[in-house]
Amino acid sequence: MWTNWSGGQRCRPVATARPLDDAGVAGVIRRAAQRGQTVRPVGSGHGFSDLAVTDGVHLDASAFSGITGVSAAPAGAGATVRVRGGTSIGELQESLAERGLALPVPLDLGAPTLGGALAVGAHGSASTRGSIADQVIALRLVDGRGEVRDVPRADLDAARTALGALGVVLDAELAVVPAAPLTVTRARRPLDEVLDPGFWEAHDLAEAALFPSSSTALARWAGTAATDGEEAERGVGVTSAGATGRTALGGAVVVERALPRLAPSLNKVVPRLARTVSATGPGHRVLSDPPPVRYEQSEWAVPRERLVASLRALLPQLADGLETGLPVRMRVGPAERGWLHPAHGRATGWVAVRVPRGTDPGPVFARTAAVMRAHGGRPHWGTRHDFDAVDVAAAYPRFADFVRVRDDYDPDRVFANPALTRLLGD
Repeated sequence: MWTNWSGGQRCRPVATARPLDDAGVAGVIRRAAQRGQTVRPVGSGHGFSDLAVTDGVHLDASAFSGITGVSAAPAGAGATVRVRGGTSIGELQESLAERGLALPVPLDLGAPTLGGALAVGAHGSASTRGSIADQVIALRLVDGRGEVRDVPRADLDAARTALGALGVVLDAELAVVPAAPLTVTRARRPLDEVLDPGFWEAHDLAEAALFPSSSTALARWAGTAATDGEEAERGVGVTSAGATGRTALGGAVVVERALPRLAPSLNKVVPRLARTVSATGPGHRVLSDPPPVRYEQSEWAVPRERLVASLRALLPQLADGLETGLPVRMRVGPAERGWLHPAHGRATGWVAVRVPRGTDPGPVFARTAAVMRAHGGRPHWGTRHDFDAVDVAAAYPRFADFVRVRDDYDPDRVFANPALTRLLGD
C-alpha cells in the first residue's frame, strides 16, 4: 500500500519498479504497455493531490539522483546544471551551494524530487523571478512508447509542468545563479501592511502567514545580505509556514482539534507569541520550513491584481466556524511560460489553505475553492482541488496545444490515471 506524506492519498499499485538506468525506465514502460497496464512516476509522495494514485505500476526514479554536469560562465553568470529527475530538492540545493551556485528562487521544502516539482509547478515567493519549472533549459524523458526523447524547444513549454502526462523525466538542464547569502527576517505586521502590494515589491522574497480571526499577520522577507561573512546555523530557519514557532503552533492545533470553539481565540493569540527573528546564510537553509504538523493543503494561483480581494473575501469565510489553527499562506510569483503552470501568462498571487491531518478538509477546501474560483483562481496541481477538464480548458489558453503534445508523447495513455483523465480528458 502506497500513501502520500499527509496520509490523504493511498493506492495499491500492481507493482513498484525502481529502474537503475535509462534502459530500465524504457523497459518498465514497454512491458506495462504490452500487458495493458498504466505507469505513474512517483517521487517523494509529498504532494497532496491524487496525481500519483494508480492501480497500475508505480515507477520510482530515486536511483536517478545527483548533478551530472555544470556549464558555468565567468563568475557563475548564465550557468546551467544538468540534474537527474529523481534528485530531491534538498540534495539539489545543497549540491549547488557546494559549487557556489543556487536556484534563482530557493525552495523551502527539500523532500520533493525534481521530477515531481516540475510536474506540479512547485514555487517559492519572488515577484520577478520564476519557479524552478521556468528555469528549465532542456529536458530528457522516456515517453509512453518507451522511447528516450530530448524534448525539442517547440514542446518545452508543454513539458515544463506536465503533471506526469508526457513521460518520466530522466534529467533536466536548469538555469542557476551565483550563490549569495540571504538575510531573512520574520516579524509581526498589521494585516493591511502585508496586503499592500508595496510589501511584496519592496523585497526580493516576501510572503506572509494570515490568521482569519487576527488583524496581525506574520511576515517573512529576504534580501541579499550586506556581507557574506555571516552564516546561519544549519537547520535554523526563519519560518513562515510554521509561522509562530513549532511548539506554539503545534500545541494550538492539538487544542483546537479537541475544542474547535477555541480556534478564533487561539488564532488571535498565537501571532502575538512570535518575536522578530533574523538569520543570514544560504537561501535554502534560512528559508527551510519543515512543517510543524502533517496537514492537507489546497493552494490556488490568482491573478496578482486579484490577490488582495481574494484574501479579503476568504479570511472572513474561514473565520466563520472553519478555522483550523494553521495560517493561510500568501506568496507571489511572476508569469510563467509553462502551458499548464498555474501561473501561466500572468503575474500571480498564491493562497494556500491547510487543514491538520485527522480533520475533515472538505468544508474548508470547498469554501476556499468557491472564493478562489470567483477571483480567477487556478489550483496548484500538487494540492487538493476540484478542477476538471472543462475547468482546465477554460483556464489555460494553451490547453489544446498541450493535448496535441500529449497525443504525440503518450498516444496510448500509458501514463493515465483517474486524476489525469479528470483533468485532461481521455
